[in-house]
Amino acid sequence: MADVVLGAQWGDEGKGKLVDLLCDDIEVCARCQGGNNAGHTIVVGDKKYDFHMLPSGLVNPNCVNLVGSGVVVHIPSFFEELSKIEAQGLDCSNRLFLSSRAHLVFDFHQRVDKLREAELSTNKKSIGTTGKGIGPTYATKASRSGIRVHHLISDEPGSWKEFETRLRRLIETRVKRYGAFDVDAESEIARYKVLREQIKPYVVDSVEFMHKALASKKKILVEGANALMLDIDFGTYPYVTSSNTGIGGVLTGLGIPPRAIRNVYGVVKAYTTRVGEGPFPTEQLNAEGEALQTIGHEYGVTTGRKRRCGWLDLVVLKYSCLINGYTSLNITKLDVLDTFKTIEVGVAYKYNGKTLESFPEDLYVLEKVDVQYETLPGWDEDITKIQTYDELPANAKSYLKYIEDFVGVPIQWVGTGPARESMLEKKI
Repeated sequence: MADVVLGAQWGDEGKGKLVDLLCDDIEVCARCQGGNNAGHTIVVGDKKYDFHMLPSGLVNPNCVNLVGSGVVVHIPSFFEELSKIEAQGLDCSNRLFLSSRAHLVFDFHQRVDKLREAELSTNKKSIGTTGKGIGPTYATKASRSGIRVHHLISDEPGSWKEFETRLRRLIETRVKRYGAFDVDAESEIARYKVLREQIKPYVVDSVEFMHKALASKKKILVEGANALMLDIDFGTYPYVTSSNTGIGGVLTGLGIPPRAIRNVYGVVKAYTTRVGEGPFPTEQLNAEGEALQTIGHEYGVTTGRKRRCGWLDLVVLKYSCLINGYTSLNITKLDVLDTFKTIEVGVAYKYNGKTLESFPEDLYVLEKVDVQYETLPGWDEDITKIQTYDELPANAKSYLKYIEDFVGVPIQWVGTGPARESMLEKKI
């Protein structure tokens, strides 16, 4: 059976730390969607590891790791990230694998990503992408013109010629769309002729890989990237990523059936943040928002961009719970709220004087909602040294209980600091 870790808000919730905690007892860790536009930071002792595309399970020397079919892969970044974490002392040999069905991100995808953003910005409608080429790659995947890993590494007669043709055709269509830009098809082809030999040892049939692990009753953990509110179908479209970041992306990105999933863990920051453009109802453009940003060190792992900050939005969280069916929650960065005398929690949206029944799909509505807040007492106490859940201040436990009661899902873990030891587990 597989357990799944998913982001419940707009990403950056701290999923990597829960994955790291769970990976102490895990044999297989798999990424199912996204690309190197994600970012997980894991602190082990005095070392900090930044993961972008590779599964965080690599920190456990006994865990094998898979980059699944639903992930889009920029191979130079794959090796760059691998080199960095191995330089920090992680031995990843024979523990990292890549699906033969994963689609490839090329440098021209990244350039097109930025050209598209610049084009949109002239109408003040930019999405706020990371510029990593993720969206353009998923677009070529959906249009059935993409290039997959197996196209690159195949030794079948004529396969390399086909790869060259596919790549040239892709570049030509983008030049027709955007005009001449900095791209050299021949040098890119020469580069990938080298990369194909380097990537071959990592490539597996991921469907066979996952189902062998399931049949062998391996302990499997699936690591979602991004978060539900960035899902291409259920997020704040079009200010979303280009993949299914919810539970659906786990099934389609790894080729496993629903019955193979045991637990779905939702990771929730104790307040709300988002990076990029788009409506953010509980955003605080004031001293409280700045305090959350400063105390929480709210800067993106992948981009370095400042994260927008606001109070915890329980309308978003309840919507996320409905779609992903979390069996329990991990509340992270509770310690960031230590110095607040009172804490606001968004509990409902009103539009034209009426309370909305659910999270609205229409961004014109979302931009104009009035958020209804509940005010809860803070605890004004440093919780970073606390060792058990029971030791938390009464008001901190009341805050957590309020969240549980509102969404109807138990809280199983609470994060009280950046280190892997700073995770309190509650019996549920």
